[in-house]
Amino acid sequence: MFTGIVEELGEVVRITETAGDSALVAVRGPLVTSDARHGDSIAVNGVCLTVVDVSDGTFTADVMGETLRRSALGALRAGDPVNLERAAALGSRLGGHLVQGHVDGVGEVIAREPAAQWETVRFRLPAALARYVVEKGSITVDGVSLTVAGVGADWFAVGLIPTTLKLTTLGARGVGDPVNLEVDVLAKYVERLLGARLAEPAVADAGPPGGLPVTGLPGAATTGGAA
Repeated sequence: MFTGIVEELGEVVRITETAGDSALVAVRGPLVTSDARHGDSIAVNGVCLTVVDVSDGTFTADVMGETLRRSALGALRAGDPVNLERAAALGSRLGGHLVQGHVDGVGEVIAREPAAQWETVRFRLPAALARYVVEKGSITVDGVSLTVAGVGADWFAVGLIPTTLKLTTLGARGVGDPVNLEVDVLAKYVERLLGARLAEPAVADAGPPGGLPVTGLPGAATTGGAA
């Protein structure tokens, strides 16, 4: 589990294709590897990867074909910058929101509007994810926890402050670039629970346990006058 607060801007060192359609990715990140061990989780552009080796400030991780197909990691090349975050520790501050590191889909930068102190960026949103995105809600873009500033049928917009522009990959993303998207998992759970509730058949009031009608219970009023 992560929080969407990027700790370090790392760099892809190499990507090695392995058996089948998977790959071994090496990423340089001195901060996130300072206490990393085999089996630890590190989010790379919002994708939770498992560390298999650490050496001299660089970690390697296996990436399955499914991950390459369903995220923008497949478009990475050696030298590309990446957003890095270690898994959250219990008891630490939750600066962003609950992020699983399970990418829901790939979006695309469709517009950038610079302002004096910030920048508004608009992203294309896959149709299947649109119902989970609401104004003032949370969404993760390339591993960065952001607040939705505006939303349409197939797009959403966020406002990026100078710190985010400088310390994450979002500052350099251009129109047409792909980005990893993860919607708020709480929205998906609510949808699933409400869907199951609405699908339940209506249950008629059968009275109290035992099957006796209310009028047949001791002390209940009857329609025939005095008992």
